[in-house]
Amino acid sequence: MTTLDDLLNPRSIAIVGASDDPTRIGGRPLSHMIRQRFAGPVYPVNPKRDRVQGLQAYPSLAEIPDGIDFALIAVPAPLVAEQVRLAAARGAKTALIFSSGFAEAGAEGARLQDEVAAAGRAGGIRVLGPNCLGLFNAEAGFYPTFSSTIDRATPVPGGISIASQSGAYGSHIYMASHARGLGIRYWVTTGNEVDVSTPEVIRLLAEHDDVHTIMAYAESVKDGPALVEALETARANRKPVVMMKVGRSAVGAAAASSHTASLAGEDAVYDAVIRQHGAWRARSTEEMLDLAYAARPRIYPAGRRLGLVTISGGAGVLMADVAEAEGLDVAPMPEQSQAEMRAILPFAAPRNPVDVTAQLFNDLSLIPRFTRTMLDRGGYDGIIGFWTSVAGSPILGRPLLAHLTETMADYPDRLFLHVMLAPEEIRAAYEAAGFPCFEDPSRAVIAMGLLMRFAEAFAAGRPEAPPLPAPADLGAGPLGEREAKRLLAAAGLPMVPDRLATTPEEAAAAARALGGPVAIKLASPDIAHKTEIGGVALGIEAPAAAAAAHERIVAAARLARPEARVAGTLVSPMVSGGVECLLGARNDPVFGPVVAFGLGGIFAEVLRDVSLRRAPFGPAVAREMIAGLKGAALLAGARGQPPADLAALAATISRFSAFAAANAHQIESVEMNPLRALPEGCLALDALIIRREDPA
Repeated sequence: MTTLDDLLNPRSIAIVGASDDPTRIGGRPLSHMIRQRFAGPVYPVNPKRDRVQGLQAYPSLAEIPDGIDFALIAVPAPLVAEQVRLAAARGAKTALIFSSGFAEAGAEGARLQDEVAAAGRAGGIRVLGPNCLGLFNAEAGFYPTFSSTIDRATPVPGGISIASQSGAYGSHIYMASHARGLGIRYWVTTGNEVDVSTPEVIRLLAEHDDVHTIMAYAESVKDGPALVEALETARANRKPVVMMKVGRSAVGAAAASSHTASLAGEDAVYDAVIRQHGAWRARSTEEMLDLAYAARPRIYPAGRRLGLVTISGGAGVLMADVAEAEGLDVAPMPEQSQAEMRAILPFAAPRNPVDVTAQLFNDLSLIPRFTRTMLDRGGYDGIIGFWTSVAGSPILGRPLLAHLTETMADYPDRLFLHVMLAPEEIRAAYEAAGFPCFEDPSRAVIAMGLLMRFAEAFAAGRPEAPPLPAPADLGAGPLGEREAKRLLAAAGLPMVPDRLATTPEEAAAAARALGGPVAIKLASPDIAHKTEIGGVALGIEAPAAAAAAHERIVAAARLARPEARVAGTLVSPMVSGGVECLLGARNDPVFGPVVAFGLGGIFAEVLRDVSLRRAPFGPAVAREMIAGLKGAALLAGARGQPPADLAALAATISRFSAFAAANAHQIESVEMNPLRALPEGCLALDALIIRREDPA
């Protein structure tokens, strides 16, 4: 198995296609490593020159006298596979391919890419790329990349690393990080991902002790389970992964697929999976960098209670507004503590935000005294201080830092972010003391909120998955509503009872036996959406009305779909009360079975108020799905209605997820819709199962 050292810390390197010109693609990596004093031997391979950039060159990999660990390949696409085979023969563990002209270029390029993949597998060598900008290990001076950013911004090793499918955007993230003063230790771009993928790089980084935060960029993911394992590895090791996954829009998704020649899963599924497994999907590059910067102290607040201390009432209100929008708890200080703070400073506003006013200029000791009170009495998990340009004052800035450093030494588990406008040397002093600094108070609040979310994810750990039932026996016949209900009921899922009527007389008898109002629906494996053809009758009271409804529904089906198989109608009791929900699952092409839960009617169809999770999962995750709906209050008993049985609902969703996972190999999608969440239990009124091979 490839390790991070195999990929990023080889002892010896060969560069196939090495150029004597340090500005060319084949010359830049050699130039970088000469300047950065890479410790191991570097063997340029160039059949036209005896020396390349002052180093002895070799006409081919076969003529290098010693073995190699790493081969960098920068030759035309048709020649690459042979170089991979030669590298493997010389003992290389990894090959990095700059060359383009592969799957991103069409059918012939795809064939060449397949040839490269086969060469790598046959030789037992891992391949990074092709169509790849390269990587670096700043600590080791290892720079197999032709990125020009290294010329303008020499990396400074730190605890942050970058995994990016895109080379150019990966360079952008690196340059922006460098400008923010973020030390980047490892930077890896994966290109077309013929072998080594972005998820695998994330996992390798997550397993390494000298990485504390991972920034990732992906256009598509070919192996969903590999991404899940990578994110869970990072979660287990308490390492935030902040991920930029592009392709949200239909146009963006098409562009990403064209660029990488790989399939993209539905965007909402990516969003749900990234969060489900403890990572964060960045909404902007700025947010990605803010999170990585704020995470440098490696303090993840244990809750969402946020204290705000400020010298500006207006700034306090602004931050409180942003905090509420981010789901943070800006709880007020206890009344007794507020009184104590007023005794110290009568004109202070000590509620939270705590406004120490301009009195700060006269008495800097107010800050440590108020801070201790907020942490001891208010119980805040994190604090943000707004000092504007005061912290940058040559008179006040460093004494304020001294007070804060002494105070926070007693609270190593609490994070204190600062909002200030200050010269670089003062900002650097605050950062060296473990205090991240922001100019924008809104960004500081958002970064704090993200760290609080990571703390929750780390504490929760990997969700426990329920045991899977045995796969269902779908049989050989068609799967209509009745068959779907039977299969789901056998898996322990709550289904409304029904009776099959093949004649009007049987429909009348079924209505009579069930008593009270009944629902009558078309029974046909070929017509999934019965309402659209007049295949549903609700609230039927009398047996005679049931017989008439049966005749009407069967006639409508034969008129609308003469070729459809019609077994008759299903008669079942009407179920009233509760909240109408939908519960479904489908096989995502990247992540496999994904469960969707939401409220019925316009909530799902118009408002898109649906929670998604990758199956299978337990009741705790199902509870999160329920709570995450905008309309969750309806299930809690809004407007005087009785609350739904949330425990039963969560258990049903979890059991449904296990059914979907156990049958993913044979079921394309499955639905229980509508599902009634009742005051006691829940009940599905309809069901649909589509086989994987079924063209429907």
